[in-house]
Amino acid sequence: MPKEGHYINRSNWLRAAVLGANDGIVSISSLLVGVTSAGMETGNIALTGFAGLTAGALSMAAGEYVSVSAQADVEAADLERERVALEEDPDYELEELAEGLESRGVDAALAVEVAAQMTDHDALGAHAREELGMFGLAGQANPLQAAGASALAFALGGAFPLLAALCAPVGQGLWPIAVTAVLALILLGGGGARLGGAPMRAASIRAVVWGVLAMAVTAGLGHIFEVAV
Repeated sequence: MPKEGHYINRSNWLRAAVLGANDGIVSISSLLVGVTSAGMETGNIALTGFAGLTAGALSMAAGEYVSVSAQADVEAADLERERVALEEDPDYELEELAEGLESRGVDAALAVEVAAQMTDHDALGAHAREELGMFGLAGQANPLQAAGASALAFALGGAFPLLAALCAPVGQGLWPIAVTAVLALILLGGGGARLGGAPMRAASIRAVVWGVLAMAVTAGLGHIFEVAV
């Protein structure tokens, strides 16, 4: 293992944070662009932005918590099944573990020996790793961590277009919101890729493309349903 550790160890919280920030930028900017295109007054635009930011952050937190909790429940259920199987048929489980090691290139005789040693040391932990891909009996799903990271990231991401709307001259908020959102998406795509050890340019491009598409669609709809408020 590299001395600085593996990027994969960051995947759970990084995925939630990038998802939350991207959703915050795209959702709030698209919302603001849409109501701005519809001719809504500045005060109402600001209120809409704050409402969207609050609702979105709470929605992201709730969604992440519920979905990751479901994943944690599945992991716990599978661990319990392995525990029962180890109690009821330890010989079969030992053979299964040895076959798994053999399929990964370990000599058959050595695989049996290694499987026996792993079983003596921590049978349930060994099967959790080898069969379920779980590192640690607590599993990999952390609902609170995912919910907190996603909600905070959504709020931070959505704050950029909202601040642009608040600071823009009256009646001229469309382009400041859009430009700010694009710049924020570039930073998010590149920053997330850097933290994950991935190419920054490709990540930034895909973030911007989807963000611009969302803003264009909502701006068009807002213009179609233009109202005098």
